[in-house]
Amino acid sequence: MSFITPHIGHLYTALLADATARFYRLQGKDVVLSTGTDEHGLKIQASAAKHNKNPKLYCDEISSQFKALFDRAGVSYTHFIRTTDKTHITAVQHFWETLERKGHIYKGQYEGWYSVSDEEFLSEEEVCDQKLESGETQKVSVSSGQPVVWMAEENYMFRLTSFGPQLKKWLNSGVIYPKEKRNQAEMILKNLQDLSVSRSRSRLSWGIPVPGDSSQTIYVWLDALINYLTVAGYPDDLQNWPADIQIVGQDIIKFHAVFWPAFLIAAGLELPKQIVCHAHWTVDGYKMSKSRGNVVDPQERMNKLTESGFRYFLLKSGNTFTNCNYNDEVAKELINAEIVNTYLNLLSRSSSKSINKQAIFPSFDEGDFQTFFTEEERNMFNNLPNLTEICTTHYQGLLCYKASEAIFEYIRWSNKLFNDHEPWHMCKDPANDNHLNCLLHVTMETLRVCSILLQPLIPDIAAQVLDRLGVSEDDRLFRHCKERRQSHRDQDHHLKVQKNHIMDRIK
Repeated sequence: MSFITPHIGHLYTALLADATARFYRLQGKDVVLSTGTDEHGLKIQASAAKHNKNPKLYCDEISSQFKALFDRAGVSYTHFIRTTDKTHITAVQHFWETLERKGHIYKGQYEGWYSVSDEEFLSEEEVCDQKLESGETQKVSVSSGQPVVWMAEENYMFRLTSFGPQLKKWLNSGVIYPKEKRNQAEMILKNLQDLSVSRSRSRLSWGIPVPGDSSQTIYVWLDALINYLTVAGYPDDLQNWPADIQIVGQDIIKFHAVFWPAFLIAAGLELPKQIVCHAHWTVDGYKMSKSRGNVVDPQERMNKLTESGFRYFLLKSGNTFTNCNYNDEVAKELINAEIVNTYLNLLSRSSSKSINKQAIFPSFDEGDFQTFFTEEERNMFNNLPNLTEICTTHYQGLLCYKASEAIFEYIRWSNKLFNDHEPWHMCKDPANDNHLNCLLHVTMETLRVCSILLQPLIPDIAAQVLDRLGVSEDDRLFRHCKERRQSHRDQDHHLKVQKNHIMDRIK
């Protein structure tokens, strides 16, 4: 997770990874989820100097902002790694020595364009002229629009050109998702050049020194990419490798789909099984920029929209295919409409003392179900167990928005069913108890299943709903949607007292 201050793009990457990790945990799997901050390079060095701060203290301050943000948003990481950690520095230097020993690094003269902001070397085709307000022109990166400078110095080079055929074979295996993002990596392969992997220490002092040559600093992206191995125990005790999924923004696909696999092949290590690349976030249709004044502060938005609300909006509105747009009013309306007015309102009404006087999740009677419900209503409810498979497919494809759509289709249906049967009238006459209890069972069973399936998206709220329904913490895996169905049909379950209101409408 790169610097300098966290924005919604950083948070979305972490949340998409978190939702995926939570989904697999709910399949009963052990999951390692790693995130963190890469803290070396010219960009950090220059920014620390600008703020008159020691680089390490400056990184401590900003890394803590990322960690606080992820903690608040409920990112359930197992590792928060910093590239200034001693274990990581040891891993990077060992990796360098491995590449050098295998003959993949040589001393050479590098000349070319470099984007300090992106920490990226660029070819002539990757830069263009941009006219300034003063009338002068400057060279900028075509992809990011950031200024570039011409660099000419002796440093160490990585034999990237040696790995073209292997990289092409790997890319053709379908490892990049969505497949449209593969084109960007394939374009780089067509003009593959050896990569400069060090900088003169006189220019870049804030970084890991090259082993055996204190006049050179290891290139920040070689440094940063090794963090995945550091977390897996490299070099002494490599476990849980290769990674099943690595999730990145589309602006860094080049590093993860070309440089990273080449480094791993050169070191004799296995490659990640899948690289997921998500699209950018815009604000009101425009790219976020300080000059436009539209950079969204995630902490400030969580103050307004709540942690769960903001999390839900990002996961529901974001996707891997096209750019996603943030708008305050749209976010507020979505959170109110789906979480508060639809989901939590259904829980509130079905568990209210006026309608559910015994405060129970009633058992199920097939005869009453056949008597009081239409064929269409019965078919919809009988198909509820299929929702687990539908959501499993969507979560496996990192399609959180599709999982949400499928779940809320059932919650909206259940709300309509509740309204159509008018329990506020039935509760006034004991003669209607069988009908009322059957309606409450259908409603609460729908809420039980949907809440289990919503856990990757809104874990805190889903947990509170399941608590209220009296669902044990041991009965909340995806398989329990079906496995615990019969036990809820066979006998009444008492609802748990709800000490705190779950969530209010966003104003």
